[in-house]
Amino acid sequence: QVQLVESGGGLVQAGGSLRLSCAASGSTFSLNAMGWYRQAPGKQRELVAIMANGGSIDYGDSVQGRFTISRDNAKNTVYLQMNSLNPEDTAVYYCVASGAGASTFWGQGTQVTVTS
Repeated sequence: QVQLVESGGGLVQAGGSLRLSCAASGSTFSLNAMGWYRQAPGKQRELVAIMANGGSIDYGDSVQGRFTISRDNAKNTVYLQMNSLNPEDTAVYYCVASGAGASTFWGQGTQVTVTS
């Protein structure tokens, strides 16, 4: 099992920045990709960014060019630097990690609220 704990969410004005962190613990030796999804009220959960062990990265279309994902494998931590935030970025942000046997682990989520 893998446990994921997010931190860094909060309230920010439009145009501002936030940095999210997600620390993994437990059977971290099996981890492959780590990244972030988000879910706004009344909407489906959507990909924000995800990074594989080899370094390949995928970003959701709506955050491309504004958000940057990074990873510290020694600390089993993934980060999400969010710049130029706008109210449409308001959502609960979930950390996700994939492990052995196509297993998927989710964090509890952290709220990001962007005011206009």
